[in-house]
Amino acid sequence: MDCIFCKIVNGELPSAKIYEDDHQVAFLDAFPATAGHALLVPKKHIVNIFDCDEELGRIIYPTLIKLSKAIRHAMGCTGLNIVQNNEAVAGQVVFHSHIHLIPRYDYDGIKIAVASKAQATPEVLAPIADKIMRAL
Repeated sequence: MDCIFCKIVNGELPSAKIYEDDHQVAFLDAFPATAGHALLVPKKHIVNIFDCDEELGRIIYPTLIKLSKAIRHAMGCTGLNIVQNNEAVAGQVVFHSHIHLIPRYDYDGIKIAVASKAQATPEVLAPIADKIMRAL
């Protein structure tokens, strides 16, 4: 498989690892947005969140919390973005699931905007919520 993250997991490419266990590995991003920008990657090749099963999810989230606290302590950042892009339309470039942990500093100047300026009404939100709940 010609996957850059699989090659890192298998030791075929170098990385600055900060965490590893039987199921996942975390390493510093080679193209960091800020100092301490890390990636948490499952060792098993899955494309994105849509391929993730609940068992792997239960393993990843506690590690995400542990890494977040360690990065904040080590780097002295004042905040942290946790970002995962799923599918090309959402900005995914490497098609091996990964979560970005991006330390934030008062001086970094990075803007990550998610919210719309227009507020949705309850009449708009209710049928959407119902549709999602029925899909669970």
